[in-house]
Amino acid sequence: YAMLLSLIFLIVLVAAIVGFVFRHEIKTNFESNLELALKDYNVTADRHSEAVDTIQRTLHCCGVQNYSDWERTEYFSQRGIPRSCCKNQNDCAEEDLKDPNKAKLKVFVDGCFFLVTSTMESKMSVVAGISFGIACFQLVGIILSCCLSRYITNNQYEMV
Repeated sequence: YAMLLSLIFLIVLVAAIVGFVFRHEIKTNFESNLELALKDYNVTADRHSEAVDTIQRTLHCCGVQNYSDWERTEYFSQRGIPRSCCKNQNDCAEEDLKDPNKAKLKVFVDGCFFLVTSTMESKMSVVAGISFGIACFQLVGIILSCCLSRYITNNQYEMV
């Protein structure tokens, strides 16, 4: 049992170290994937388009760096900026979303990349605290199982 807990503890420790070391690569990868999702955005409700819409609605943001990122997409030439960027869904006409100057007043102007990464970083302290608590319980379990093993070997049971 102590060996199993030790193995799990080491796996969690290695995962935390790898996540900390490669956090910049994770950000870069997320940014490039978000840009790719914007480029391939469509209204056929595929997973990437739904994810972009959800991020934009939830975090009140638009595009990767700002709302003008949509101007470089094929979707913009057809339908303008997506409705998920609108501040008020009732006051967002399609003709306004096709004009970047009018759209600036009706959509969120902040980009999603900064908001997503700052939200993740702000939640990292909670994740780190929970992970530390679990690691402490694992270490206590390892120590207690070693003590139990030692006790059993010191006090051999008599055979009947």
